[in-house]
Amino acid sequence: MRWGERRARDRFVLGSRWGEKITVSTPRPRSSTKHPSRRSTARTRRGARAIERSEGTSGEQVDGREPEETRDVGTMSFSLPVLPYEYAALEPYIDATTMNIHHTKHHQAYINNLNGAIEKTAELKGKTLEEIVQEVSSVPAEVKTVVRNNGGGHWNHCFFWKCMTSPSDTAGPMGDLKEAIEKSFGSVDEMKAKFNAAAAGRFGSGWAWLGCKDDGSLVITSTPNQDNPMMSGLAEEMCRPVLGLDVWEHAYYLKYQNRRPEYIANFWNVVNWEYLSENYQAIKAGGTAKI
Repeated sequence: MRWGERRARDRFVLGSRWGEKITVSTPRPRSSTKHPSRRSTARTRRGARAIERSEGTSGEQVDGREPEETRDVGTMSFSLPVLPYEYAALEPYIDATTMNIHHTKHHQAYINNLNGAIEKTAELKGKTLEEIVQEVSSVPAEVKTVVRNNGGGHWNHCFFWKCMTSPSDTAGPMGDLKEAIEKSFGSVDEMKAKFNAAAAGRFGSGWAWLGCKDDGSLVITSTPNQDNPMMSGLAEEMCRPVLGLDVWEHAYYLKYQNRRPEYIANFWNVVNWEYLSENYQAIKAGGTAKI
């Protein structure tokens, strides 16, 4: 067969199986052309992969800003939320690469793991995410750790994304929330100082929280791993979150490395005070933050 004839038969039928034709494409030789642009991103990719390996996360990278839902639907209950802003919207305080990986890889992994636990646990099917988190102590023993870590991870991150906004849109505390902060801590600056200390002092991975107690007073606390202060029987200081900050390394390491206090201080430049005020009003009315 001459070369021209080989090229003309670029696609051919291998055969049939159960009456269906199977068509494949003849592989074409790969180009030997090098792509210098790949080198410019190699270091960032290596750093991102290192963080993913060290924290045991998994999940498929999604092209674009963010996926609208989890790809593996089936019987799964929860899906990845769409962010209310672009990945680069929090620059220069939180970089776009970190946001992309944090959202599409880490958050997605928590959802996948939680859905896997729900699929094989009848007691969890039909429950809301908030119910699962609040009642995690009563979850069957064989999936309790998975649900605690990944149910908490899903709720915490849904909440965290909404606690932030573009630096140009953030203001300061206002109205009833500002009055409550001043009543509980003396001033907004004092509240920030105590919050920063709780976030910086959380050993290893975890979260810092500004929350509202049943008596209406505000409190600052921190939790390990993916726990949150709504987890009955687990939280040291029970409250309903008004603000939360992720201090896992995957939330800041690409930009700040080991400088967690700098990340914490810069976080206040992207706090969505309007959302925090809505949270406080919802809690006063007997509810919780809307995620």
